[in-house]
Amino acid sequence: MAEKQPRPVKLVAENRRARHDYFIEDDLEAGIVLEGSEVKSLRTGKANIAESYASVEGGELWLINGYIPAYSQAKAFGHDERRRRKLLVSRRELAKLWQGTAREGMTLVPLSLYFNEKGRAKLKLGVAKGKKAPDKRATEAKRDWQRQKARLMRERG
Repeated sequence: MAEKQPRPVKLVAENRRARHDYFIEDDLEAGIVLEGSEVKSLRTGKANIAESYASVEGGELWLINGYIPAYSQAKAFGHDERRRRKLLVSRRELAKLWQGTAREGMTLVPLSLYFNEKGRAKLKLGVAKGKKAPDKRATEAKRDWQRQKARLMRERG
């Protein structure tokens, strides 16, 4: 019997703005509780997590304002596009996240939404601290200098 090949990780949505607006201190992978029509819709690859955030409320972790469009073939069994979705993490990780957000003033920012090798929907969360305008300028200047340096190295050989 032939061995099953592991599926590649399929990226569904990415929050590119997060690395521009926040210093990402730590990241972790969380499962996400979805309805059937949401999974089908995610497989089409049209989700958006750019304006969403995660919050610890009542001892549970929630994804708030994540957008998963309605699946057209799920007529009567559709879903609310911007509903709150429960995130699945261990108790130890949840305690660590709660401590980071409540005591240290950190924010939980979704970085990417993807299907892992087993075909399960996962959300990569970043524990982040907000950047101020001078920090953003410094980051952009550093990135520009790296680009210029690479260009000079290519030209000089």
